[in-house]
Amino acid sequence: MNGKRGVVLYGPPASGKDTVTAALAELSPRYTQFARLKVGTGKSTGYRMGTAEQLHELEAAGAVVYANSRYGNTYAIDKPGLDDAFEAGFPVVHLGQVDGIRSLVDGYPADWTVVLLWCPREVTEQRSEDRGDGDTSARLAAWEATREDLDAHPGMSWDLTVDTVAASPQEAARLIDQLLAQRTGAATA
Repeated sequence: MNGKRGVVLYGPPASGKDTVTAALAELSPRYTQFARLKVGTGKSTGYRMGTAEQLHELEAAGAVVYANSRYGNTYAIDKPGLDDAFEAGFPVVHLGQVDGIRSLVDGYPADWTVVLLWCPREVTEQRSEDRGDGDTSARLAAWEATREDLDAHPGMSWDLTVDTVAASPQEAARLIDQLLAQRTGAATA
């Protein structure tokens, strides 16, 4: 394609997106989590906090690849942010919507490796409670929405599917890294 390689991790809340991304970063510092622009409140770690005005300016410039609202916030994947992320290495983009994956793959040219991370609803609930989320019920609603999203897009193809109950984060990261190496014919580290 254009030499740019990135990873999309799709899955419900608490399926392991953050944990697998951390394991990827342990394999190689070239893997970095893409910090989406977040307009709203709450958790700021892993995001670039922004204002509604900033988001509107990006939208007006045609620089928003995908935006969605969840948990009372708006999250955006923007072209300038992706440009910066690719300068640093292999961005790992977390998504919970198939439409987001399609918008990203179609709207930002790169060799995207798309990975489905999955865990059962009760595992999402337990992991959410274990990590102290104050909004576990919203996470479970998002799990349901993710299941419905998958059911609504039966033709969606995945480069890799990982059951995060059966595979450790390190094993998932190793599989993703191997897949990237196979697809590009070169080592990622």
